[in-house]
Amino acid sequence: MTTTDVMSRHAGPIAVVAGLLLAALDLGRLPITAAADRAAALRDPLLVTVNAAYFFGFCALLIALIAVHGRQSQQAGVFGAVAFCAAVVGTMTMAGDMWFDGFASPWLAEVAPQVFSTVRPTPILEIGALLSYGLMALGWMLYGLATLRARVFPTPAALGLIVAGLIAFRSSFPPYGVPIGLVVAGLGAWLIRSDRAVASAAAASR
Repeated sequence: MTTTDVMSRHAGPIAVVAGLLLAALDLGRLPITAAADRAAALRDPLLVTVNAAYFFGFCALLIALIAVHGRQSQQAGVFGAVAFCAAVVGTMTMAGDMWFDGFASPWLAEVAPQVFSTVRPTPILEIGALLSYGLMALGWMLYGLATLRARVFPTPAALGLIVAGLIAFRSSFPPYGVPIGLVVAGLGAWLIRSDRAVASAAAASR
């Protein structure tokens, strides 16, 4: 059994943990957005920890995506493979954005706090940010559409991925990362129930 097979077999618990982790961490970042002085908020030890941990929430989301896709890769076909790759790239780019926000921003808040209030981002930084946001949204919307076409998971879950993917365009700002986290967690919960039902039916038929 390959690593991918093992991940797919445990896709339900993986998706639940990853989705809830991402949603909880994003909610924990709300005080940063609400703060009148963002530079000061980014120097708060607790907020620094939560903000940096949000990067790992996207790492978990990527792992969940790989695990879940194993359950529908055959039915999703070529379009599903393309959508999966798009979602992987989108999640990776947003994770990179969140790495910078979680680890580099607190340093900037210490050595150059004026960048948060007076310095305009350079064009290359703005382009990079827009790429992260756009690829994240496009990737997950396509994956939701591929899930809808594959008909392996419930239709509400597929539609949820499409809508949450659109909202994830702003997932670098809390609480816009919460919907994709909750949808993935909900899909994981459905997989757990489905796997238990199949196991119970198999045991009863023996």
